[in-house]
Amino acid sequence: MPDAPLPAAVTAEPPAPAGLRIGHVHLKVADIERGLRFWRDAIGLEEQQRYGDQAVFLSAGGYHHHIALNTWESAGGDPPPRGTTGLYHVALLYPDRPSLARALKRLIAHGIALEGASDHGVSEALYLRDPDGNGVELYRDRDPTDWPRDATGRLTMGTRRLDLQALLAEA
Repeated sequence: MPDAPLPAAVTAEPPAPAGLRIGHVHLKVADIERGLRFWRDAIGLEEQQRYGDQAVFLSAGGYHHHIALNTWESAGGDPPPRGTTGLYHVALLYPDRPSLARALKRLIAHGIALEGASDHGVSEALYLRDPDGNGVELYRDRDPTDWPRDATGRLTMGTRRLDLQALLAEA
């Protein structure tokens, strides 16, 4: 599709509704069982359904699926090289700090290395990769009343190192 401005009628449409959510993410993986060891065992999602040995659907709390893994176009494949387009990361939102702390303990128990851990003021986040190189963020939001703001009330998010020992103490 060429880079052309959208017609005025399209740009004048109202924005997406505030209740819009990401329902699920499908990830192309090289090996279903390897993916399950990460998403089910290390992250803790529950297996909901399988399509033979080609796809599996996982969720938290019995939802039909938050994450699906499939090998339809990727069985035995390599992760995309850096410097190419694609998924940067999928973010899983935890309900509170103790839940995020328990997720960190689980990652440690499964030998999963973190790529980073940040306090963004509005949230606290752990960054890692799944076995297929997909970026994963595990995070919790702070209450909006605790978000950092300047004197005009404008958000002032930033990035500081997250204290992992203090987080683990919450588990």
